[in-house]
Amino acid sequence: MLKQLSIFAENKKGVMHTVTDILQRENINILGSVTNDSAEYGIIRMVVSDSERAVAALTGEGFICKLTDVLGIEVKDEVGNLNHLLEDFLESNINIDYLYLSFNRDTGRPIMVLHVEDIMEVEACLKSKGYISL
Repeated sequence: MLKQLSIFAENKKGVMHTVTDILQRENINILGSVTNDSAEYGIIRMVVSDSERAVAALTGEGFICKLTDVLGIEVKDEVGNLNHLLEDFLESNINIDYLYLSFNRDTGRPIMVLHVEDIMEVEACLKSKGYISL
């Protein structure tokens, strides 16, 4: 199970740079990221190399942050890999709140980062289907 850093940020020029600058100063690597925005504010979701230290550094600079459990599922690096994963979710009656892509730095294989309602149940279901979770 992975920890995801969610950052509530104003939607204005330079904010993303400020976030990445803080993480760089703290020597924290961004392993995967997705942003959702609205007219005035957005949520930056990231899996980082040190989530606790990232929260401390960012909140110290005035950002509102939250840590959330997410599931990382390693998939094959081939056409249709996401489709096959989603078929298995559908067959198992599992709803995905959101997902984004990262990579396993050791194997070079894609990792789908997922937020679901019951992570432990979903993880057990996917392991029974042969998926590797992180």
